[in-house]
This record gives sequence, structure tokens and C-alpha cells, in this order.
Amino acid sequence: MDPRVNPYAPGAGTPPPELAGRDGVLADARLAIQRNRSGQSARSLMFVGLRGVGKTVLLNEAQAIADEEGALSDFIEIGNHEPLSKTIVATLRSLLLKLDRAKGVNEHVKTGLRVLKSFVGAIRIKVEGIEFAVDIDSEPGIADSGTLSRDLGEVFIAAGEAARARDTSIVILIDEIQNLSREEFEALIMAVHRVDQKRLPLLVVGAGLPLVVRLTGEAKTYAERLFEYPDIGPLEPVEARRALVRPAARADVEFEEEAITAVIAATQGYPYFLQEWGYQAWNTAQVTPITVKDLEKASAAVIERLDRNFFRSRYERLSDPQKAYLHAMARCGPGPHRTGQIAKELGKSSQQLGPTREALIHNGMIFSPRYGYAAFTVPLFDEFMNRVQ
Repeated sequence: MDPRVNPYAPGAGTPPPELAGRDGVLADARLAIQRNRSGQSARSLMFVGLRGVGKTVLLNEAQAIADEEGALSDFIEIGNHEPLSKTIVATLRSLLLKLDRAKGVNEHVKTGLRVLKSFVGAIRIKVEGIEFAVDIDSEPGIADSGTLSRDLGEVFIAAGEAARARDTSIVILIDEIQNLSREEFEALIMAVHRVDQKRLPLLVVGAGLPLVVRLTGEAKTYAERLFEYPDIGPLEPVEARRALVRPAARADVEFEEEAITAVIAATQGYPYFLQEWGYQAWNTAQVTPITVKDLEKASAAVIERLDRNFFRSRYERLSDPQKAYLHAMARCGPGPHRTGQIAKELGKSSQQLGPTREALIHNGMIFSPRYGYAAFTVPLFDEFMNRVQ
């Protein structure tokens, strides 16, 4: 059992050696990209799920599909401090310049660049530390109002028309989309709506935590008709088995049946945890097959790694009242739990805990799967909370 050839890949957005259980989602993404490029109606996509289910992996796979289908694509990760306007300018600038370099002058592409330059001037930002460096005038009266919800739509339309003129399409992939402000959510949704109305070849594929569905609905009520929201959850047992067993099998290593059952039970089918348990089980075992005893030894290393790297980094960013709220949730079990039950555990009213609950939702620690309930966004976080004080 050579650790140098360990096939498992636990990491943030790291593609697993066996992408199990996501064939249907990726087939739907391919169909949407194909239909959008051909001018047919296609909804943009929003991958929704907890931490560790592989949303970023799916975004990267969707980008690979877009490239295969001849689309132009770019990947954005939304941070907490950089506005969408600045990020989207860098993306569209790159894509429009690629279209501009294609053979033959095209007025739609030039217009797209002029509109983008107008947008940059209106919001007074710089791209890559310098002013918008394209030797072209701006387009007066378009995307220069300074109102993001209006101007972003005009920029998207200009980019979509440029892509159509070059007989291609644009696919923008956006990770951690729940970090957008409400104003940015509204502007993005309105921009997607405008290109949909005009059947332009521009598609958005986003990924975020479950609260994204609520956030998009609050921003614009018609958002539910603009996006498909594939629910990216834990793997079914047969697919979890495939994700665990096949990488080892390709290296002529097997798992005992009892060990497979134990891993699936411990991980609850969550892809990131399957990679962690597989990785540590491989490094612990001396010979094939990997046994339950090997797994028992590996589990201690897995839990230590998860506590140190996956769980604690999120826990340490919380205030004391927020930690107390999560401890109360954990004492109630995995969840979801009624907010009244959590309040009772803390000896307070739900109204008193409202600000704490909203802060935890805002920073992505919990979400509300239905009215009056709270649940962890991080799988197995209740077990971690019961291990720490």
C-alpha cells in the first residue's frame, strides 16, 4: 500500500478519481449549454447543496462541457470583499477580447467592448489594476447609468449579441454565489432575464449553499422560472460504493465488504468525506484487502483532520452567541430542528435569538430548509460540535 500512489483526493474542489452519482446533473448541464448555443430556450443552472457535496467539482465539469461544445467560458468565485461588478468586468473583458481576436472584424463584438467600457466608466473601477485598456471608445447611453441592476443587463445583452455574431456562446460559471449582496443578486437575475427574453447565447451556471434558493426568490420572484436548481446531495449507497471502491480497484486494491459498509455509514455518502476516509484507509492498511480494523485505525486520523481543517476553521470565525446556538442545535441531533426547540435548549425565545440565527445564515453556517426550522450547512457538523467545548 504505497502512499505515493494513493488515488483518493480530499480537497476543496479537487476532482475525485471517480465522479459517481452525478451523471444526470451533468447531462442536464450539457443539454442546457447545447440548447442555449443553438438559440433554443434553456434555463441557467444553480447547483445547490451543503458543503462537501462537490458543487465546485460540478462547476468545473460544466466548464469542461462548455469548452467541448465550443462555447467560451470563464469561472468566477464570489468572495466576501470584491464586488460582482469588478469581477464580472474582468470575465467579460476576457471573453469579448477572445471574440475580437477571431477572424474578421465584427461590429457586434466592437459594440460589446464599447458597452463594457461604458459600464466600467459608470462604476469607476479598474480591471487588473489599470483602467480598461482597450483602444476603443465607450458606447454613450448604454450601461452607463451607474445603476447596477440596469447596466449589467445591457452588458450581458451586448456580450450575448457578440457571441451570437461569432456563432458561439458564453457560459459564466459562478461559485459561492450565496456571497452576493442582495443588490448584486437582483442585478444578476435581471441580466439573465434580459438575455433569456432575447434568446441570446449566454448562460449562467452557479453553485451555492441551500439558502441560495431563498436569496434568489427574495431578489426577484420570477427567479424560480429563470433557473433550474439541481439539488446536489449525498450519494446513494450504490454510488457511494462506486466512489470508494473503483479508484482502489484500478490499483488492484480491494475493500472487505464490511469495511465498505462501515465507510458508507460513517460518511453518510458525502463525497468529500468518502475521499477523506478512502485516503486515510489506504495509508493505514498494509496490504489488500482493506479491513474493518484498518478502517478503525484510519477513522481517528480522519476525524482529527476534519476537526482541524474542515470544521474548526469555520467554528473559530463565530462569535460566542453563535457558537452557543450551534451547540444547542448539536445537542438536539443532526437536524433539521424547529427554531423553537433550539431556543428552548438555550432558555430563550425564538425572537431573542433571531439576530444570532440570521447572522449564522448570512455567514453560511446554517440554513432554513422550511419555515421555522434550522439545519447545518456542513454535514456531520453536529458531531464536531459535540466534540468541542
